[in-house]
Amino acid sequence: MTTSLNADGAAGSAPPKVVGEIESFLQEMIGALAPDLIASGPGRPRILPALALWAGLLVCVLRGFTSQLDLWRVLTLHQLWFYPRFPVTDQAIYKRLEEGGTTALEALFAQISPVLADRLAPYANLALAPFAAEVLALDHTDLDQIARRLPALRAVPPGDARLLPGQLAGLFDLRRQQWRTVQFIADAHQNEKVTARALVFALPKRSLLLCDLGFFGFAWFDDLTDHAYFFISRLRQGTSYVVRHTFYAQGDTFDGIVWLGKHRADRAKHAVRLVRFRHNGVLHAYITNVLDPLQLSLAAIATLYARRWDFELAANLVKRYLHLHLLWSAKDTVIQQQVWAVLIISQILQAFRLEIAGRAQVDPFEVSMALLVRWLPPLVYAGHDPLTVFVEQGRAVRFIRPSSRLTIRAPTIPPEEVVPRPPDLILERTPRHAQRNCGKRPAKKPTKRAN
Repeated sequence: MTTSLNADGAAGSAPPKVVGEIESFLQEMIGALAPDLIASGPGRPRILPALALWAGLLVCVLRGFTSQLDLWRVLTLHQLWFYPRFPVTDQAIYKRLEEGGTTALEALFAQISPVLADRLAPYANLALAPFAAEVLALDHTDLDQIARRLPALRAVPPGDARLLPGQLAGLFDLRRQQWRTVQFIADAHQNEKVTARALVFALPKRSLLLCDLGFFGFAWFDDLTDHAYFFISRLRQGTSYVVRHTFYAQGDTFDGIVWLGKHRADRAKHAVRLVRFRHNGVLHAYITNVLDPLQLSLAAIATLYARRWDFELAANLVKRYLHLHLLWSAKDTVIQQQVWAVLIISQILQAFRLEIAGRAQVDPFEVSMALLVRWLPPLVYAGHDPLTVFVEQGRAVRFIRPSSRLTIRAPTIPPEEVVPRPPDLILERTPRHAQRNCGKRPAKKPTKRAN
């Protein structure tokens, strides 16, 4: 009889779907990896095949294990999927990981993403900025400092650069709640602008990007417009501008076209639209190159930009709920393997949440990701279909509950009160982009201690 590890690592009878929805999906995807990505090379075949190694790594992430030793136990104590038990030492596992690289895991991430996109097609929120080809949040997130519980790091002082594993830069698809592109950056201090163009310029034209202030820059905005991409960004405090046309102005509410930069030394090429309003005593200001307020209203800009937080929530799933803040190793290669394994599992979990929301006809953020991560393994190994349980019983057991996300309420400007743009308004000028530091993040100024 086939056995599998349950959520606590104990052996038990395999559920009707063999290993549950996610692991069954992973079996199919791993089995389709190209041979050149998994071949062990000439000579005697390895006792532990590469496919089994990567399968074990992913299952460890999925089941909430937090060390290389757990991976060794999964592969040696009981049969994993259709693989036999492997008589290898824990040191052999450590060595294989260190020598394994990340090519296979990166290929698996790239292979899984379009398959999930097809599965999510019926649930994608295409009403979100329908004029845009895609709607994506562009951002980066620092990986948490490595805990000094690892033997190799116990003597390293707090704050040492060796404790900073790096950062993730990426594009998060808001319509499908999926990572579109992710890049691991080993240098934790690298400026996010360095990788931005490589991430963005492979996207379909007319994609809409929600950009964090870390990407704010006149040259960057001009490049996006020149390459036929839309963007929305907050206006950086202190940025000078010249109003070219006012669509609407009343009190703190403003919607108009401006030149960014009124000084000769630093000014943007393309005119942009500035919208501004006050909510709960806070003045909000955004810029966009979507110049028609009838195509993208002030209220829609505020709603869309608030969705940039989807990136942060997706990163939180990666770092917290899937335990990426508990790194298995101090070695760069193993850290990157864990990063890609976590990203693969998070991609699948994000897809499951969107599917549950679509089937239950609720907002995706009403489906608790924390509870999905916690309860999916026990439901699977009890023989239940977790998606069906969440859809049919989610409200009763509060897997589905009102979202606690904050909302920003922006004023709605009646279309008849919008002053049309003059047809001869000049929207382009000769730019002068001041040189900015794009290699490293600016160092923080030392703060004075209170006496």
